[in-house]
Amino acid sequence: MAIAPSERSAHLEQFVVTAEQMRAIESRVFQAGMPVAALMEKVAGLITQRLLEQWPDRTTGFGIIAGPGHNGGDALVVARELHFRGYGVKVLCPLPNKLKDLTDSHARYAKSLGIPFVAATDDLADCDVLVDGLFGFGLTRSLTNDLAALVNTINQWSMPVISIDIASGLHTDTGEVLGTAVRATQTFCLGLWKRAFLQEAALDWLGEAELVDFGLPLADIQVVMGEPQELRITDQAMIAALPLPRAVNTHKYKQGHLLVIAGSQQYPGAAIMTALAARASGVGMLTVAVPSTLQPLVSAQVPDALVLRLPENDAGVMTHLPDAVDGSRYTAIAFGPGVTPNAVDVARRVMESDRPLVIDADGLNILASDLGLDGLANRSDPAILTPHLGEFRRLFPDINAGDRIEQVRTAAKRWPDSTNRPDTP
Repeated sequence: MAIAPSERSAHLEQFVVTAEQMRAIESRVFQAGMPVAALMEKVAGLITQRLLEQWPDRTTGFGIIAGPGHNGGDALVVARELHFRGYGVKVLCPLPNKLKDLTDSHARYAKSLGIPFVAATDDLADCDVLVDGLFGFGLTRSLTNDLAALVNTINQWSMPVISIDIASGLHTDTGEVLGTAVRATQTFCLGLWKRAFLQEAALDWLGEAELVDFGLPLADIQVVMGEPQELRITDQAMIAALPLPRAVNTHKYKQGHLLVIAGSQQYPGAAIMTALAARASGVGMLTVAVPSTLQPLVSAQVPDALVLRLPENDAGVMTHLPDAVDGSRYTAIAFGPGVTPNAVDVARRVMESDRPLVIDADGLNILASDLGLDGLANRSDPAILTPHLGEFRRLFPDINAGDRIEQVRTAAKRWPDSTNRPDTP
């Protein structure tokens, strides 16, 4: 069955792959009969199209750095296509004697067209834009000696650097800098997002990231990745679609009733921002429970919410949930933003609830310092944890091996019904 382009794009944006998974997906495509050369032409054509959109002036001079593998082959096809369209192009192949057969064929053809090949990095210094096709996904060895010097030199220059698939020198899975790495202005990630794009170590090197869909069959992706996805990206397009569309014959009581427990006199804005975010999600009914003195402020800012006054102490911290606050009345509960670490009794009641939970901010700090996480394992409904790095360290002080995705996976395996958002551990 055909899939609309917008639906396909939204689906692809959610996948995040390791180098091994990407190899497996591509292997299925090649084994099914797709020629490697044809796929390279398609990929390079899409990259060229994006470059032409960004630099329509044909006086723009491009410097192409082509490595020995198929990433270098992509770069050489880009060089050829830019040349055909009247742009000035210069090519640097720092490992000319190690080119793969297909990459070598593209290099020989480019030379036959009169595209200049230069021998030194400094010969690219007068280019307006650099295209980094040195290494693609799967690099595991460090860049040293002449390659490291090349990368360090272009990192000192001021022109834009566009990396193909991943900035050369980054580990595809961990985002680790292998010796040194190209500091890209923009990276065209090919086919599917690589894990490096979610790793803090890589963010300073990737620049602006864009996914380039070159037509990997969804069936092959799903065979390799499995369903449901262990790791997914919530992209801007999905966020922009909120609130979710509703049927014309529905009403608010059919769209969920969320209880938000947030805020204190010290952090009144936390309750307001959480309530506004909840409303933006499209939930049908919203109840916000805050310390009593915050009720007028929250009601004024979120007039369509029901606001519950909770008992508070002299510091303006909620002390407990009255028995009248019956968790079973709600579809889900969000707890934590701005409640301060002293709202322990409230946290205990929330943890005893049989509703799905979202726990954030001070709610996480209370779990780390007072209540612990054992209660999560015995819940019948899921708990979603949203820690930033510091909160994660407090929750899981013994988990420090591997990159942050591996750390999150280790934590999630302890409590199968709990998880954390993929953009921050």
